[in-house]
Amino acid sequence: MSTSKGVQLYVEDNYVVMENGIVKVTLSKPDGIVTGIQYNDIDNLLEVRRKEIDRGYWDLVWSKEGSRGTTGIFDVIIGTSFKVIVQNEEQVEVSFTRVWNSSLQGKFVPLNIDKRFIMLNQSSGFYTYAIYEHLKEWPPFNLPQTRIVFKLRKDKFHYMVIGDNRRRNMPLPEDRLPPRAQELAYPEAVRLLDPSQPEFKGEVDDKYEYSCDDQDSKVHGWICTKPGVGFWLITPTNEFRAGGPLKQNLTSHVGPTTLSTFLTAHYVGEEMVLKFQKNEAWKKVFGPIFVYINSVPDGNDPLNLWSNAKNQMMVEVQSWPYNFPASEDLPRSNQRGSLSGKLLVQDRYKSSGYIPGKGAYVGLAAPGAVGSWQREGKGYQFWTKADQNGSFSIKNVRIGNYNLYAWVSTFIGDYRYDNAIKITAGANINVGTIIYKPPRDGPTLWEIGIPDRSAAEFYVPDPNPIYINKLYLKQDRFRQYGLWERYAELYPNSDLVYTVGSSDYRKDWFFAHVNRKKNDGTYQGTTWQITFPLENVTATRTYKLRIALAAANVAALEVRANDSKEKPLFKTGTIGKDNAIARHGIHGLYWLYNIDVPGSRLVKGKNKIFLTQTLCDNAFQGIMYDYIRLEGPPEEDS
Repeated sequence: MSTSKGVQLYVEDNYVVMENGIVKVTLSKPDGIVTGIQYNDIDNLLEVRRKEIDRGYWDLVWSKEGSRGTTGIFDVIIGTSFKVIVQNEEQVEVSFTRVWNSSLQGKFVPLNIDKRFIMLNQSSGFYTYAIYEHLKEWPPFNLPQTRIVFKLRKDKFHYMVIGDNRRRNMPLPEDRLPPRAQELAYPEAVRLLDPSQPEFKGEVDDKYEYSCDDQDSKVHGWICTKPGVGFWLITPTNEFRAGGPLKQNLTSHVGPTTLSTFLTAHYVGEEMVLKFQKNEAWKKVFGPIFVYINSVPDGNDPLNLWSNAKNQMMVEVQSWPYNFPASEDLPRSNQRGSLSGKLLVQDRYKSSGYIPGKGAYVGLAAPGAVGSWQREGKGYQFWTKADQNGSFSIKNVRIGNYNLYAWVSTFIGDYRYDNAIKITAGANINVGTIIYKPPRDGPTLWEIGIPDRSAAEFYVPDPNPIYINKLYLKQDRFRQYGLWERYAELYPNSDLVYTVGSSDYRKDWFFAHVNRKKNDGTYQGTTWQITFPLENVTATRTYKLRIALAAANVAALEVRANDSKEKPLFKTGTIGKDNAIARHGIHGLYWLYNIDVPGSRLVKGKNKIFLTQTLCDNAFQGIMYDYIRLEGPPEEDS
């Protein structure tokens, strides 16, 4: 194709075609479904064996007010009206809208949805974003999920790339079907028994093994080796994604399928479902996402496509916010504000002075309680990491009202700035030096783990040899299938006992506190012990046990001291639905519990803390610890 004519737009009865001499994109009209992507000598990168509605589309899941859980009505968003927004040689932007009214109540989600597609001159791809709007007078509803999906040709795209160390050849979709495959504990996980390519025989395929933290998911996609063509989804900003930088989402998986996920309950649970109340107005823009397509000459290493895609991702990130989308709902740089400051940590038991908040996560999100950002998705979030001195700068923030949140790895807890933050266009707010005082009563008597909101530092066992994914034999071992079953194999008759002073949490603390599967197929709760010596105990003083959790799934933790039969010192009640154990996440939602331990419950010499996870209906109930610390009573100031 030639680029001499700039961007061309052809509007037909049932289709809209955008092309710029590099890429040709066909969309159904007025549906707004991407039915074809032509590039070089490949007439369609999308799977032509699929129906047109099932190739490239926006979708969502919604449910009626009062619905429980994370499921609902699946809806591929079909437009009912088409409009040209911009048309010139340098740029085309088109709109496919679906407008809600009361006659559609109960049939469609009560949202106005405007899907946009943009093609620029000399650009090897196209952009897409969508504007969702709920008017105040419309009925309340729940929104568990929304995303964009592309399903590529299975005869072309066989090599998937999520990161530098997460890339591999992938099986075909039919390899996942019986009798070629055996379904495992849930439908997404299968063992490949007779795949079309022998290299995959005996491996487990599960799309959740390829999930990724949003902060690390700026580009991913697929490579076709003959000819050398890459198909990539590039996310220039995470401001529109729900749940903050550590929120995990699906990326690419067998299909070949590639996703850009904006909102899901994965690795969080129902708390991540957006629940709109009566008289609640809402508008949010999801995207833009850049669909980037590249190629290498015959004979060149196809992995050069990945290197090029990473370079293009950096171009897109540095170009954000874009200045070319036509919607006023996408503010440009001069319509945004910024915030800066310096974060220091005060913990007198670690240092007599202030400690720089090195590498602290600092972000602006919707006003709420301390730590509420990890469950928030209606608004926008803007995050950065502080430098080695604790200095931070958050740029290109949309106008609006926010709270300033932070947390610092190696310290427990969450920070929230006392004052509300109002961002206006052109504002450059400096909050000065802010001080985070993490929870602390007394000196550390002992600790287990690293307070980093992850269980990755703990012992992750080798997988059962019949359940391996070769990609994770030497890295990210927690992503292997079936590790929850290994606990009972390692501890067949008694539970984990950790001895402070001699045990090593990297070897002796199992990464997940799970149930034990019994011979009859049922499960029983498990009680872990921490044994530790105390040289002196003041019976009249109060000690403090800090337990930070990296994940919890329909679990209930009970804590006892020195008598496993006594009334618990503390009970969490039933917590969590993040399903991180089953979905190979080493973290889900963060929880922190601060537990008073009366000195009268402790003794001079050997002591024991009992941690019992009591709910035991299935294999996936349990918790992942982030960090545990016992503090002595506060020391008197000298």
